[in-house]
Amino acid sequence: MIIVFLRDIIKEHKGFGKQIFMLAKTELIKTYKGAVIGPGWAVVKPAFTIFVYWFAFSIGIRHMGHVKVPDIASAPVEGYDRFLFMLIGFIPWFFISDSILKGSKDIRSHRQYVTKINFPVSTIMTFTQISRIYVHFILAGLMYIYVAIFWGVSWFNLQVFFYMPLMFLFFLFLSWSTAPMCAFSTDLENAIASIMTGFFWLTGVVYNSYDLPEPLRTIMLFNPINFFVNGYRNCFLYNRWFFEFKTEFIIFIVEFIGLFLLGIYNYNRLRKKIPDVL
Repeated sequence: MIIVFLRDIIKEHKGFGKQIFMLAKTELIKTYKGAVIGPGWAVVKPAFTIFVYWFAFSIGIRHMGHVKVPDIASAPVEGYDRFLFMLIGFIPWFFISDSILKGSKDIRSHRQYVTKINFPVSTIMTFTQISRIYVHFILAGLMYIYVAIFWGVSWFNLQVFFYMPLMFLFFLFLSWSTAPMCAFSTDLENAIASIMTGFFWLTGVVYNSYDLPEPLRTIMLFNPINFFVNGYRNCFLYNRWFFEFKTEFIIFIVEFIGLFLLGIYNYNRLRKKIPDVL
């Protein structure tokens, strides 16, 4: 059954490749239409957020000015600048939070493609997710320039091309479940918005989850958002390969496959009813 459902989704995308990328570009233009600096807000808003948190933790709470490297394989304990640590953690978080919050609204926000145009519903989640990854490319590029200047470059940085596609797919699969369900009711949409603040503090964006005492450290391994935040720090700060964190990686792969199957099932269960609801 899952194979049949997946085949249907692939069939919906077949022949719409050019339109998907054109709509992704249109989505970006529409998002920043009317603003004086236009797409510049994609950089200004995240930069201000990072500054506020850096000021609170590094200036307001002076004794938290540095964080420790994960104590793995008897690694030496050394300090990292708080701003650099938080910058690398916030870059994937901005993409993740947008993917979760806006991803759940994708179908409802683009209902014209469902009710007025004969357009495959699953491609809506795809082109909106592509528009978000465009912004992420820009932010990640600016972050990398800062890291290269103040920290240096290494072969470990190439791992970002492993984490980034995984992150794109993981939250695309999530939207296959949340977007169709939110099309039926805004209750789930409101619930997701309500718990996102909690998710932020349950993810090691502003602190090192590897420094937490047990069993909290082990529990954090089950947070897929934490996997990507730590992954980016593996690439640009810790200089460690992803396979050095074997338990965390295995847990994530199980969650990745589970979310993929759940997304396929939920989307195909609800897609035929969506036009009537909207």
